[in-house]
Amino acid sequence: MEYRMNREAVQANVIPIADAGRTGRKVRSTPKGRSVDPQALIEVRALLGDDPRRADLLIEYLHRIQDRYGHISSAHVVALAAEMKLAMTEVYEVATFYHHFDVIKDSDPPPPRLTVRVCESLACEIAGARDVLAQLAERAGDDVRIVAVPCVGRCEAAPVAVVGQNPIERASAVAVAAAVSRKNTSAPVAEYISLAQYRAAGGYRTLSECLDGVRDAESVIRAMESSGLRGLGGAGFPAGRKWRIVRAEKGPRLMALNIDEGEPGTFKDRFYLERDPHRFLEGMLIAAWAAGVGQIYIYLRDEYAGCREILTRELAALQADPPCPLPPIHLRRGAGAYICGEESAMIESIEGKRGMPRLRPPYVAQVGLFGYPTLEHNLETVYWVRDILEKGADWFTSHGRHGRKGLRSFSVSGRVQKPGVHLAPAGITVRELIDEYCGGMLPGHRFYAYLPGGASGGILPAAMGDIPLDFDTLNDYGCFIGSAAVIVLSQHDTARDAALNIMRFFSDESCGQCTPCRVGTEKAVGLLAAPRWDQALLEELSQAMADASICGLGQAAPNPIRCVIKYFPHEIA
Repeated sequence: MEYRMNREAVQANVIPIADAGRTGRKVRSTPKGRSVDPQALIEVRALLGDDPRRADLLIEYLHRIQDRYGHISSAHVVALAAEMKLAMTEVYEVATFYHHFDVIKDSDPPPPRLTVRVCESLACEIAGARDVLAQLAERAGDDVRIVAVPCVGRCEAAPVAVVGQNPIERASAVAVAAAVSRKNTSAPVAEYISLAQYRAAGGYRTLSECLDGVRDAESVIRAMESSGLRGLGGAGFPAGRKWRIVRAEKGPRLMALNIDEGEPGTFKDRFYLERDPHRFLEGMLIAAWAAGVGQIYIYLRDEYAGCREILTRELAALQADPPCPLPPIHLRRGAGAYICGEESAMIESIEGKRGMPRLRPPYVAQVGLFGYPTLEHNLETVYWVRDILEKGADWFTSHGRHGRKGLRSFSVSGRVQKPGVHLAPAGITVRELIDEYCGGMLPGHRFYAYLPGGASGGILPAAMGDIPLDFDTLNDYGCFIGSAAVIVLSQHDTARDAALNIMRFFSDESCGQCTPCRVGTEKAVGLLAAPRWDQALLEELSQAMADASICGLGQAAPNPIRCVIKYFPHEIA
């Protein structure tokens, strides 16, 4: 049946009422899609000010809304999308991907203004985090929300609770309640070496020598190669070789610094950043110069609010009084996603997207941030650059034990008397580390087991405590050193409980992009919680995750399972 539409209806893209019944479609009184709330748009514009409306700044702008209002309403999502000229689905999917954004529907009440986060990862769990959570739940009122969260990067002071942005170390319900009552919610800033102090002690002299031609890029890269320094974020790729590879790529080139150390048990990057930020910054700038990088992006995990304040201050001071010309440096804030510790997921997040790992090849050194060749490092790797260049590669390689060379910063937590970051020779054994650096085991605790590389690195019994700790030395045992996060267990713990805690973490933190990881980790949690483990099914599941997952999260998730089955069979029989 034919009909004609009048000119006004055509212009409005609405079928006339008289003809609506012929098409079976309802008449819309408003344009298709959600309209922008004028007040929400005013609020968003006030928060963004004159800053550019670029898509890569989406996560930064979501933080501004979250910080100002304590949540992100649907009206703010729509207004932000309109202001940035993005699809509403794009803004919504990014906002709901990250743990630290509270996105609520119009019909839902806003969350309490104050959130108390209690870490439930392994070091905190064995230190009593569950009791703290239970006691806080009894005290919670309508104005405070209690949330169990994954590792917050302070494992040496377990258990840890975070009141707003204020971390409460060795937390008790009483201490947390006191911080809440005093409204003590801001992150403290540790005492650190300022720019003036750093330069007074010779800081930035090496960088100036590089830019002034006293040192050339080839000699600097050769020194890094001779030192044997490898990526200390976990992958262990030789740093000097990475500089050479990126330098050989066609420009422009970028650099991305990954300080999103979300691996349970890891806190060394925070430790160094809180104390000597310019040593990291100088090493970063030397690496950027050697690789021919034009811009630098620093990606800092959101849990490190105190470190963010330090970097904000010191970058401003450095740019106001630079020792030499500096490239543009951008500080970007994570939003609570362990997966962004993976280099390509971090790059996606810097670009304002969900932090989902990319398929490789191409590798980020070829096609990285914004499609350009990208030099990616973690903080500790570039932290050592100045010392290696000033003292020589031989100085770095002169350290080491049991045939290994170099230094390693071990993040040690668990049942030892002196947990913390311990700088020790590469190749040291866990027994030597406990006895010589950690003051031995806690009173009443006997060394039972250890995790040599955080949640991903596997679990070994004390009987295997004489294996040198370094890259490649643990591979034959189904483990790896990773970021050198050592968690020590005693006879009061079990490896199977540790594996279950870790698998819950992996299940919560899986980005969901690939089925083997998304479904596999969730299935594994149920199997590990059973009184008796179905070893055949767990092995089949582990093989599928290891073989078919896109990134290291799913590939390494089976390590704790396989270690418990192999080395602790008495716990699962």
